[in-house]
Amino acid sequence: MAVISERTAVGRKEPAEHRRPRRFVVPLALNLASIVLGIGLWWVLVLLGVKIPAPPEVLSKAGELLSAGTLQEDAVASLVRVLIGFGLGSALAIPVGFLMGWYGIVRSLTEPWVQFFRTIPPLAIIPLAIVLMGIGELPKIFVIFLAAFLACVISTLQGVVTVDKTLINAARVLGAGDATIFRRVVIPASSPFILVGMRVGLGSAWATLVAAELIAAQEGLGYEMQNAQLYYDLPTIFVSLITIGLLGLVMDRLLLLAERKLTGWQERR
Repeated sequence: MAVISERTAVGRKEPAEHRRPRRFVVPLALNLASIVLGIGLWWVLVLLGVKIPAPPEVLSKAGELLSAGTLQEDAVASLVRVLIGFGLGSALAIPVGFLMGWYGIVRSLTEPWVQFFRTIPPLAIIPLAIVLMGIGELPKIFVIFLAAFLACVISTLQGVVTVDKTLINAARVLGAGDATIFRRVVIPASSPFILVGMRVGLGSAWATLVAAELIAAQEGLGYEMQNAQLYYDLPTIFVSLITIGLLGLVMDRLLLLAERKLTGWQERR
């Protein structure tokens, strides 16, 4: 009996309320350890003579920029550009990707153009954007939009074409029309691909931001870095880089949270 009880105790599953805190605490602890390790490596590079500012120097510069209000203004300007470009790019990419995946004729007509423009870096479009759109906000937002759109549309297309045909055929047998199948089968099944595409598109949007802000910008984190480069102001460059990284990380975590909420049915490791 004692052996049976022991085995039962070993084989008994841990309650979900006990598993859930551990599931979040362990990754959080590893994340914090990784941050400490990264800062430590930064210190080591400074001590080895690498000509980069030390963490206290960067922290002091960040305090100066915050006190002057410069960092907030630049961060807001860059964030607005990214949000508009990324939002428009994703909003257009999702329906275009659905149409390309669902209708073969649309895919045949548009996929060569999408793949063609995917091979051209959005940064290479900047000179053309300046000529056609001037030096205002439009060309900056356009190149960010293009980067987000091209990343997201391919992922959405892939999500639609990989939907299990058995599910679609079963829905047809049950009398569902195209609209119902699309709404109840295709969209849920392809949503993980769409959200991954949006995360990739968000990264592309931030990566394009700095170059986009070189187009006669008067504010923004990219503009601030370019201005600091002229005076060899490395602490300001580091502050801007870290700010871009933090803003991008927060936005990516929000998308990841949305992905978990919207795709809770998907099996995860």
